[in-house]
Amino acid sequence: MNIHEYQAKELFRRYDIPVPEGRVVHSDEQALAAAEDLGGERWVVKAQIHAGGRGKGGGVVIADSPERVRQAADRLIGNRLVTPQTGSDGRPVQRVLVEQAQEIAQEFYLAILIDRVSQRITLVASDAGGMEIEEVAAREPQRIVRERVDPAVGLLDFQCRKIAAAVGLKGTLLPQAVKLMKRLYRLFRDKDALLAEVNPLAVVAGDRLLALDAKMDFDGNALYRLPDITDLRDFDEEDPKEVEATGHGLNYIALDGDVGCIVNGAGLAMATMDAIALHGGRPANFLDVGGGASPEKIANAFRIVLEDANVRGILLNIFAGINRCDWVAEGIVRAIRDQAIEVPVVVRLAGTNVAEGWMIMESSGLDYLRAEKLDDAARKAVEAVKGAAA
Repeated sequence: MNIHEYQAKELFRRYDIPVPEGRVVHSDEQALAAAEDLGGERWVVKAQIHAGGRGKGGGVVIADSPERVRQAADRLIGNRLVTPQTGSDGRPVQRVLVEQAQEIAQEFYLAILIDRVSQRITLVASDAGGMEIEEVAAREPQRIVRERVDPAVGLLDFQCRKIAAAVGLKGTLLPQAVKLMKRLYRLFRDKDALLAEVNPLAVVAGDRLLALDAKMDFDGNALYRLPDITDLRDFDEEDPKEVEATGHGLNYIALDGDVGCIVNGAGLAMATMDAIALHGGRPANFLDVGGGASPEKIANAFRIVLEDANVRGILLNIFAGINRCDWVAEGIVRAIRDQAIEVPVVVRLAGTNVAEGWMIMESSGLDYLRAEKLDDAARKAVEAVKGAAA
């Protein structure tokens, strides 16, 4: 789960990580009042969306008067911001963050994340702050340093000093960096984060370290024990289909293909999408119905998948263990009848009560394509979609 920059900075404040003074506002008049309240001579107006690259898209504006702050907010709020990460449609801007501008001497990159290779929490830093870290990694990988954290002892002071020295922090900045990294690690650990990123971490007037930007991503599987983080979720920034699916106990992620997928189990869902791609098709979604797929849940899965106008066919692939094929079959029949589904449907059932499931399907009199194996199911789905598009 992602959160906005202003929300991440509020979490930073709770952990004594230094951030600029700022106000989040929802209108141009509020932006004007925020600038006057903050004081100073220059301000930064930052669009709040769940996407990076805001500066390249015109979503970060430097203003030298309260009136220019108001104008920048007026231009951003209510419009769509297109960045390299949003796609051509962009994201609607509903709020902006107004902050005091800083006199920056140096910029660094700092992040704590999960390294999937070592399966360890890892501290990542670079002296190339304010840039896309992926670009730095591609062009100058030597400028990125990493330090893995032993989960038995946590992040140690010497590791923080090692990272700080490697990116060029020294003198009075060194102890500041150690404190900041330790606090960021504690926040990361306490809130079950997957990413805590500061880009840039800046040296500002008075030789102070300041987190000028903040990005955090959290493990959705841990949200049940983190109500304060769950409350930060912005449903307007998420695909409505994904939000609805969550409410029905379905794990759904929209993709850009045309073969709708309804599968039980994340691993089987990934294998199904791979099989579709192997046969020259493109999956329209990832959808895991979970281990207790009632007929109602299956019917809801069909409805959510078909809300995507790009879907030209559906592949339902169930290998029942905890699930039962007869339950799933009842859901399929209900969905096809009640929703008047017009796209081809390929069904593959295996596992618990498979014979009963196929009996329900065959006695329904409905039009569907039967498959026995995953490869056969994927091939039939791709061929059916191509045939429907012809």
